Amino acid sequence: MCNLYNLTTTQEAMRRLFRIGQDLFGNLEPSLDVYPDRPAPVIRTGADGERELVVLTWGMPSPPFVTNGKPDTGVTNIRNTASPHWRRWLPRALPKTLGVC
Repeated sequence: MCNLYNLTTTQEAMRRLFRIGQDLFGNLEPSLDVYPDRPAPVIRTGADGERELVVLTWGMPSPPFVTNGKPDTGVTNIRNTASPHWRRWLPRALPKTLGVC
């Protein structure tokens, strides 16, 4: 699984489709491809329980044995989806309404 995805909609469309209560993203720059380790729009549930649109660094965390206490640069491709490390991430990491390569 590759975590590069294509953003093919507008910020306003995301606000309407996902019923965003707070848009903390700022201005979404036009860009088709969203690459790992780059800023990207993410919809999450805020502390107040409302959905919010925020900018976060896109990507998946590395398994602990890879980082050995060093800063995590993330993983670009997940080849072993049966690994226990990915189980907690995969159910919520696949954007169903976005094109995922």
